[in-house]
Amino acid sequence: MRVRIAAVGRLPARAPEAALVADYLTRFGQVGRGLGLGPATVAEVEDRRGGGRVAEAALLSRQIPEGAAIIALDERGRVLSSPDLAEALARFRDQGRPETACLIGGADGLHPPLREQADLVISFGAMVWPHMLVRVMLAEQLYRAATILAGGPYHRA
Repeated sequence: MRVRIAAVGRLPARAPEAALVADYLTRFGQVGRGLGLGPATVAEVEDRRGGGRVAEAALLSRQIPEGAAIIALDERGRVLSSPDLAEALARFRDQGRPETACLIGGADGLHPPLREQADLVISFGAMVWPHMLVRVMLAEQLYRAATILAGGPYHRA
């Protein structure tokens, strides 16, 4: 099962966050290959016309493949443990989903109708995080989930 991070906004290629995302997604692909997970990619969208959440939702929706499981990152979502996220990914994979699309909205969050389409809505806690840092955190959690499913030593419970 492939994983796509669909995010509003562009991360400069030379940004330190971009290097971290690339590193964790490469690790995810390496560990996940034997588990039927990966590869993972990032799709960036940008509303240049200023249409707000509605326009961003339309752009993000185009990044969701047919039959994909949808994980929305939203401050109103559930706070999961890393093993819970690993279990959700395994469940989507075992359901035969071809891909999981992880959605990261813009500065004003996800448009509610798009958020309501999600199979799972998660939060990284009550604090507000910069969107570029959320990409890094999500990429690391995907890698961690793969290592949990593989029984590797990276995650210490």
